[in-house]
Amino acid sequence: MKKVLVIIFSVIGFFVLLFAIYWNLPITVTRKSDINFGNELIKKIEVYKNKNGKLPEVNDWKTLEKLGLQKEDLQKPIYTKDQIGNYELFYNDGLGGPFLIWNSQEKKWTIDFPKIVSK
Repeated sequence: MKKVLVIIFSVIGFFVLLFAIYWNLPITVTRKSDINFGNELIKKIEVYKNKNGKLPEVNDWKTLEKLGLQKEDLQKPIYTKDQIGNYELFYNDGLGGPFLIWNSQEKKWTIDFPKIVSK
């Protein structure tokens, strides 16, 4: 009986240790594919901005789909912008946040809440 309890607690301890290690990995490791996809979107948004002199509109789905965004797809980031030319991409996991987010002012990926709210 003692052997069984030792094995059970060892297995539980092993999984707790694995979870703790995973939780403390940087987001560049745990969310690598999301960040890579987001970086491609950022490049496309910047090209659009340079070509047209403005950011794409939040509700212009024809343009946004050409850039690679899709309406209400949790696998794709959500695009928001403000009136002064800043924008954000964030992955809404449906759990209420914090989210994986990229802000054009900070120019880096972080785990945070959106700072730009679409109207």
